[in-house]
Amino acid sequence: MGTTHANLACHVSALRVCTTCPDMHRPVVSGGVVVSKVILVGQAPGDKEPTLGRPFAWTAGRTLFRWFHENTGLDEAAFRSSIYMAAVCRCFPGKKPRGGDRVPTPREIANCAGWLEAEFQILQPSLVIPVGKLAIQQFVVCRSLVEVIGRQMRIRFAGETADVIPLPHPSGASPWPRMEPGRSLLEDALGLIARHPAIRHIKGRARQRRQVQP
Repeated sequence: MGTTHANLACHVSALRVCTTCPDMHRPVVSGGVVVSKVILVGQAPGDKEPTLGRPFAWTAGRTLFRWFHENTGLDEAAFRSSIYMAAVCRCFPGKKPRGGDRVPTPREIANCAGWLEAEFQILQPSLVIPVGKLAIQQFVVCRSLVEVIGRQMRIRFAGETADVIPLPHPSGASPWPRMEPGRSLLEDALGLIARHPAIRHIKGRARQRRQVQP
């Protein structure tokens, strides 16, 4: 645990000062040094996250944390303190000329891939939760969300083996999680996550901490 924490702390320190991609908007957004067997992988920060200093800090985050609270019992504070939060790209890509966030280029995704691979090697996660199609595609073939949401898959990534349970992006701009079959598939996925041994372990530790608090 001590070595893992030290290695992750060095990794996050190096990540925070990355300047590889000239068209990305810094600062790098990081969830901090959280040693966990669960990694959540988002797509890329929005425009609010660099100012607020944490991933999923705005409206999509409120939806995401509501999903987890309702289905696993972990509120936002417990989630952030017990699950490592990563992303395909760690800087805000900027806006498209006609509005909306710019999608990272293949080169930017490749530039950032080494950070995620290093995190897998440091943490050796047992569960990965990719959020949104861009994140899902880093681990499994995803032609459509219907093919992958609501499923648990076993993958090998960066030399490590883990379970993957994908989620749709919680952006309010996407109606997919609110319409069938998306709504039912999302419920299936959240149920799989809640029952996963890694999440059950985190929930057990959270209960123990509450019990010892005065």
